[in-house]
Amino acid sequence: MFAAVFLETGTPTVVHSSTARTDNQAPCLYQDPPGVMESFREKQLSTNEEEIAKAAILEKVMKSRLPADLMLRCTILDDQGTVKNISGQFKRSDLCNDHRLNPRDLRKIDSRVPNLVPTILIRKEAILINILHIRALVKADTVVLFDTYGSNDSRLHSVFLYHLEHNLKARGSGASPYEFRAIESILLSVLSALEAEMVFIRNLVGGLLAELEDDINHDKFKRLLHYSRRLASFKNRATLVQEALEEVLEQDEDLNAMYLTDKKKGVFRDMHEHDELENLLEFFAKQVEEIVNEAENIETNVQSTQEIVELILDSNRNALLALDLKVSIGTMGLGTGALVAGLFGMNLQSHMEDMPYAFLAMSIGSTAIAGLVAWAGLWRLAKIRKVGLTNSHSSKRGVSELKPRGPWIPLPLRRRSSDGWL
Repeated sequence: MFAAVFLETGTPTVVHSSTARTDNQAPCLYQDPPGVMESFREKQLSTNEEEIAKAAILEKVMKSRLPADLMLRCTILDDQGTVKNISGQFKRSDLCNDHRLNPRDLRKIDSRVPNLVPTILIRKEAILINILHIRALVKADTVVLFDTYGSNDSRLHSVFLYHLEHNLKARGSGASPYEFRAIESILLSVLSALEAEMVFIRNLVGGLLAELEDDINHDKFKRLLHYSRRLASFKNRATLVQEALEEVLEQDEDLNAMYLTDKKKGVFRDMHEHDELENLLEFFAKQVEEIVNEAENIETNVQSTQEIVELILDSNRNALLALDLKVSIGTMGLGTGALVAGLFGMNLQSHMEDMPYAFLAMSIGSTAIAGLVAWAGLWRLAKIRKVGLTNSHSSKRGVSELKPRGPWIPLPLRRRSSDGWL
């Protein structure tokens, strides 16, 4: 069945006899079962498919991490708020050199896979913002907007660009610095996107919960599961945006470093002198927190509805089981009556054949026995179905065994006597 073959290295190797024999040898008596080779080929094919899928994923990931000559699509606004270039092609190396950035700073920006975790990076001359659908580089006199890969909402991008351009052009004596106006437009667009999605999900979930109050079926359960997942995903995104803003608010150094205009003019600022920016970020952080709280309330309503629906379904199932038991108990009663009638219906002499009222008596007796058995079974079923916090045995035993005892600590509403507490 097996044969030892010496290779050129001198190491003996055991091989199957079907591969080791020659034409002059007798055929091997051992043969593989008929389905072994087919299953082996299927496993090998599945393994090859997994390797191909892994290779495709690896290739996709590596494409997002190309070297520094990767071309990026950007929209640039100057210090006057005018769009200089729309969706222009720029090399990442040129962007790093022009804005004094490290290549790793643009890793989140130029990634072809949408990022879930929002980030706000503060550098010497720029602020990198990656929140939801916006990826931007803000400087003291320039805003660079990176086209988001895979984004199909061109209307949202155009509205944001119009608002950003209008806000950057609003220059006056009491106007905020250039970078603050850009940050305000970015956060306002993010907040508007979150609010719009929140309203949409709230209408979907509210309508479905109202429908579940009237009718419960399988399709509505599937929709509820889909909406629950969508709500959880939205809540996660909103929470991450809130955490990103709070992380910046907790760092005084980052807040001070975000005054790019003063830094460019050489104006010295105290470490804790950042009230304007702090108020701006706190306003949007509070707004996002309200959205997160509303999402949590909707999620709580969904969970409560699911629990109530499960209780209703359990109650209906118990009602069906009780109906089945009642039918079985009635059948048992009829069977008991039929048993009595069958005993007297046998072809044996019972000395009741000549009695004129024997048939009537047996009919009434069989019916009474059947009714008595059915009533006893239904009474027992009703007693079992009567559910309370404690069963009857424990409650009776507790009433008979427990005796009143005085409290360990005297209560002001009770009087003490020589026999104990009254």
